[in-house]
Amino acid sequence: MNHEVCVTGLGVMAPHGGEPSTLFQALLDGQSAIQPVFPDLPKPAAAATVAFDETRWFTKLQLAGVDRVSQLAVAAADLAVRDAGLTMSDADPERVGVYAGCGMGGAAALEAAYRGNGRVSPLTIPAFMPNAPAAHVAMRHGVLGPVLTYSVACASSSVAIAEAAKAIQRGEVDVAIAGGSEALIVPGVVLAWQAMQTLATFQPGEAAGAVRPFASDRSGFALGEGAAFLVLESAERARSRGARSYATLAGWGLSSDATHLTKPDAPGQARALRSALRQAGLQPRDVGYCNAHGTATRIGDVVERNALADVWGNDLDNLRVSSTKALHGHLLGAAGAIEALITVLALHRRQLPPNANCSEIDPACSLNLVTHDDTGAPALEAAMSNSFAFGGTNSVLLFRRA
Repeated sequence: MNHEVCVTGLGVMAPHGGEPSTLFQALLDGQSAIQPVFPDLPKPAAAATVAFDETRWFTKLQLAGVDRVSQLAVAAADLAVRDAGLTMSDADPERVGVYAGCGMGGAAALEAAYRGNGRVSPLTIPAFMPNAPAAHVAMRHGVLGPVLTYSVACASSSVAIAEAAKAIQRGEVDVAIAGGSEALIVPGVVLAWQAMQTLATFQPGEAAGAVRPFASDRSGFALGEGAAFLVLESAERARSRGARSYATLAGWGLSSDATHLTKPDAPGQARALRSALRQAGLQPRDVGYCNAHGTATRIGDVVERNALADVWGNDLDNLRVSSTKALHGHLLGAAGAIEALITVLALHRRQLPPNANCSEIDPACSLNLVTHDDTGAPALEAAMSNSFAFGGTNSVLLFRRA
């Protein structure tokens, strides 16, 4: 059994809003959601946060012990299920699965416990455990099949989507709600990332343009929060119920660097890229767009470029590339999901989000970057999303037009 895997629903709670089309248009327009946060911290900090009304999804009683990371997940998953035109009465609940990525769990609950002067909520543990978002999504939709959480740093939700696709492909589940969430914009987490010296530096008033992937003057990323989920089904099932298919998830590649916990490795990334191409039955020249991991770190962007160059070779100039982290921030555990959703929309609409804030490309990052005045892709047939994580796990998702 080897089913074709279709994307039939999209749901998002992003720094640019709660509609996939709104998010995508904001990216096309180059609108940055990154802004200063926590003015009392010793060093200036910026992040991309979600304007989120939890009362749309939860009563006051339901909110007890539900961290923001789970609230965002429930909202995005619910929107994806609605977008797919699914009611759970359409499916055997034992053959529906939730596959969620989450890197750091309920950061707000943990921060409150640390700062509570000895007063700690008895619901702290269930609020911050990394599998809480998946569990809340499952409870909301009555999912009785596999409910799994993948915590693989920045690759978490990309891995979750790949694992969900495997389950659909093998016929283990009929419907998969796959994606991820992250909500870690709290002072303690921001201070920890600042201590690693991976966050972008910026002058007063310039936070919106602080993240500059592949640019010669790049200085790092800004954290983001949010959630994104895809509904995956077999092509047969989607056709039988007359569902719209945004794209097919044709291939995925997973690899490990096994070299260093935080320093990326081009050969490891290249192995994941080749694996995704091989599974999809595509050649590098067949893929027209890459939503790059592109964290705007000094080392990371060069390593990713070198991995792409190794695999694409003489076809590299035909691959158009952008990193949307410049505008929505780095969502860590949810990055793979929001960037997969953006990649699906790029294919569906045949438009490409530009690589923002790069006035001068670093010669060591020479790529065919998408520019603001050239976002059309009328012949786009295949596109991919890269997620390369701390810990050395690399995940690549490769989509084809439906």
